[in-house]
Amino acid sequence: MTDRLTDLATRLEACRLCADRFAATKTQHTPRPVVWFAPGARLLIAGQAPGLKVHERGRPFDDPSGKRLRSWLGLDEETFWDRSRTAIVPMAFCFPGYDAKGGDLPPPRVCRDTWHDALFEALGEVRLRVYVGGYAQRYHLGVRTGVTETVRGWRDHLPGAIPLPHPSWRNTAWLKRNPWFEDELLPVLRARVREVME
Repeated sequence: MTDRLTDLATRLEACRLCADRFAATKTQHTPRPVVWFAPGARLLIAGQAPGLKVHERGRPFDDPSGKRLRSWLGLDEETFWDRSRTAIVPMAFCFPGYDAKGGDLPPPRVCRDTWHDALFEALGEVRLRVYVGGYAQRYHLGVRTGVTETVRGWRDHLPGAIPLPHPSWRNTAWLKRNPWFEDELLPVLRARVREVME
């Protein structure tokens, strides 16, 4: 299992499947897969795709969204970025780029189709899976509801999984409209994270 996961990480880091696709975006960038997992991880964070800052820095959630996510999880930076404890596996490993209006492009499906089955098989059992945003929730949980409804039903996925909205600043208004998220879900999330990290 360990050798297979290491081999997958090496091949994933070298992936250039989307080079032409990214060159055609407004940002005209080259692929830079952000690969963040190792054998024995206890916590899986499954998200959407790296943003531009993560693309530049090469470390997942190394941006304001990551700061908010670490606060939600109750994790310090050292634990969050310890690959042997925390696996971070987005729907696409590279920054997809921006559209002509400056909006985020969706994660290319080819990434998921190429890598996810083998990766999750090699990763094995993870004690807690946190699904951040609609793309990850639809893929991993098989839901067809919106993020609000999926996150509102978080109890249905315990104890092994918890869905979260994206921690982007764009969702600040969502957090204000849904106070139950901070009042009810976050204390349970932090308690589960503490349990799995012990």
